Amino acid sequence: MTASPQPSNNSDLDQALNRFRPVFAQPITDQAHMERLAALQARIKADGLAAIWLDASSSLTYFTGLRLGQSERIHGALIGADGPPTYLTPVFEAPKLQSMMRIHGPMLEWEEDEDPFTLVADHLRHLSGSDLGIDPATPFRFASALTRARGGKVIDAGPAIAALRQLKSPEEIAIIQTAMDASWRVQRAVYQGLRTGISTPEVGQFIDAAHRALGLKPLFHAVQFGEATAYPHGVPHPQVLAEGDMVLVDMGGTLQGYQSDITRSYVHGTPTPRQQQLWHIEHAAHAAAFAAARLGATCEAVDMAARDTIASAGFGPGYNVPGLPHRTGHGLGMDIHEEPWIVKGNRTTLQPGMCFSIEPMLCVYGECGVRLEDIAHMTQDGPRWFCPPSNDLSRPFG
Repeated sequence: MTASPQPSNNSDLDQALNRFRPVFAQPITDQAHMERLAALQARIKADGLAAIWLDASSSLTYFTGLRLGQSERIHGALIGADGPPTYLTPVFEAPKLQSMMRIHGPMLEWEEDEDPFTLVADHLRHLSGSDLGIDPATPFRFASALTRARGGKVIDAGPAIAALRQLKSPEEIAIIQTAMDASWRVQRAVYQGLRTGISTPEVGQFIDAAHRALGLKPLFHAVQFGEATAYPHGVPHPQVLAEGDMVLVDMGGTLQGYQSDITRSYVHGTPTPRQQQLWHIEHAAHAAAFAAARLGATCEAVDMAARDTIASAGFGPGYNVPGLPHRTGHGLGMDIHEEPWIVKGNRTTLQPGMCFSIEPMLCVYGECGVRLEDIAHMTQDGPRWFCPPSNDLSRPFG
């Protein structure tokens, strides 16, 4: 087995890595998958659909517990208004599929020289209802072939799927909490272990190794120093940390199929008055968005609260830079980016169980940028942070 890459020449990060131990979260039960499936079938009945096609995507896993992964061959499940899922699979994959099923159901099997889309169309003729709802994660080549086979009688199943997936159960919240706690610990270790002269790839190697040590699968990392922090998705070249640099560290991991996502910004050394100004404006926007995240409020109201705060400080307006060039946040769950979108025009109202990032970013190209990203979840009493937010530039982890 190949060893995980380790950070080099940094005893503080090495010591932190040695202290990490795997975390644990209770996995989603088969009973929970059955309940999710029943809720989707109720939507299918209410909408008068023949079925919903779930491609080999996170939605297939969400409703059935089956993890397949997308490939050049169509693979997934048809969910009718009642009964078990009907799985579509290449013949040679059928034995493996059978062994992986958590909710058992019949299989439609196709050989390499056969048309699986005709097979689906023939099966649907025996079901009540008219249109086929298609998982929005279905690749275009599959969706278009299903549309042709169905004679155009297809619709987007995205709204029906998102309405269920964006309301997290207590079990899902518990997994996300465990994942977020782990990534917060990695963030703190990075802050405590930074040294002048360390490179962004070295920090990235530590982040991945730390998530593995904590029992998470590394999902991504973005490490930016100095002027590179001004660009929301970084720059294509590594940087070396210098005294006085703004630091931006964004990271996430996967635990039991659920994601973490957290960003911190701070200064390596003594902040300048300008860096303090920008950080405090970003902090105010972050706090304003959280304050606006009330039950029944719209997603766009949360975005507007952050954007107005930044504009009132003389930046923007709108998406103009210097200012906030992107949405304020995104939903988080089995996908790192999912509904609800915290953006202008999204009038979805906030409900208990919704999980989403609050990450307005103040970008000043050619100078630096500041992003504070935390994940909030809606409770019966309003919003709650998964992890303590950063409230002090000089002590970003308390």
